[in-house]
Amino acid sequence: MSDILIIGAGISGLASACFLKERGHNVRVIEAAAEPGGCMRTVTHKGYLIEAGPNSTLSKGGAFDDLVRVAGLEAELIEGNVLAKRRYVVKHGVPTPLPGSPPAFFKTSLFSVRAKFRLFAEPFIGRAKTEETVAQFVRRRLGQEFLDWAIDPFVSGVYAGDPDKLSARAATAKVYALEAEHGSLIRGALARALRGKASGPQPRGRLVSFRAGMQALPRALAMKLGDALQCDAGATALTRNANGRWQVTAGTTVHEAEHVVLATAAEQAAALVEPLDAALAAEMRAIYYPPVASVALGFARAQVRHPLDGFGMLIPSRERLKTLGALFSSTLFPGRAPAGEILLTAFIGGARNPSIAELSEAAIVEQVLADLRALLGIDGEPTMVLVNRWARAIPQYELGHLERIGRIDEALAKWPGLHTRANWRDGISVADCISHAQAFAARFT
Repeated sequence: MSDILIIGAGISGLASACFLKERGHNVRVIEAAAEPGGCMRTVTHKGYLIEAGPNSTLSKGGAFDDLVRVAGLEAELIEGNVLAKRRYVVKHGVPTPLPGSPPAFFKTSLFSVRAKFRLFAEPFIGRAKTEETVAQFVRRRLGQEFLDWAIDPFVSGVYAGDPDKLSARAATAKVYALEAEHGSLIRGALARALRGKASGPQPRGRLVSFRAGMQALPRALAMKLGDALQCDAGATALTRNANGRWQVTAGTTVHEAEHVVLATAAEQAAALVEPLDAALAAEMRAIYYPPVASVALGFARAQVRHPLDGFGMLIPSRERLKTLGALFSSTLFPGRAPAGEILLTAFIGGARNPSIAELSEAAIVEQVLADLRALLGIDGEPTMVLVNRWARAIPQYELGHLERIGRIDEALAKWPGLHTRANWRDGISVADCISHAQAFAARFT
């Protein structure tokens, strides 16, 4: 069995460690922060349960359920409110539900009659000949209105990104695959639906979290690892000794292992590999992370006129507001707000508004409230405010991202036993990180 040192105790590092340990490998994890979880942070403040990072994830079973079992959290897993299926998009200052069915699509005011009929041309549009941005891909296949009122806010909500810069092939891989495999999004969706029926019932995605919040998962995994996890142990140097084994310096301790897994943000991984390979470090540093602030707002229920009957509200860039959107957090899961109160979690900043990093917390809150008051019918001041700032939030899968990952992997191949596992490759969601961690562990024999 292999001797493996993992640098970073975010969900990628912890999931990799636990899956590897289950397979009998000798695993150790070191983490620079005082506690595990990385961006998965849950805070209790004035009776509210607040997520500073991911608010939930989508589970279809498989690796996620396996990890929940390893963590012993089956009884703590909770599913989102059925109302979470409803998503609002702001158009002309009015939160409008995204259509969730074909009849609702033809009735919705989000898209014009012309845009709806434009959809019938989609199966006859050919494949792209070059890599496209998300914006180029959607304009070509679905038209400008679908970009403005559906995909633009979706990209802001998931990536805090700019659809004119993100790669369709990398950032929206499942949608891109429909064109690549079937030549059409509509034909591809129908083919997958028919294939699913032929192969029997398929697991449906479930919006999930934990009773104590998302950080319950990394905390439970840390407990399972026990002494194999060391926090307050930031790696500062990575070298190889004469025997070909890796050595990692963390404080006054030098760790030695056959394999090292860099499960950190790209910038931290770059700093460690730069003395070995400056070109590899440059590729990692080229991955852009924009700043984002999440703003938790508590109100008495009577202060907010909107029914808050959904997952949340996304704000397209066409609306010319600074705030990207808001989750109706106390609607999604129980126990997020005190009785008679509601919790909203708003997001501001991102690739289109990186200047957010220069603002004070007071200015950020003022801007978010200015944007949300009319949209949600908010009266008075919040009873609770908590701002969480991420100077480098979500990695952006921009044009050329997959080629960059290919060059990174090619460079890593020159350094046997050195690996990467993080959300800057293979998918940014919690579920993606866990799924790829399990696949990564399975490659070790």
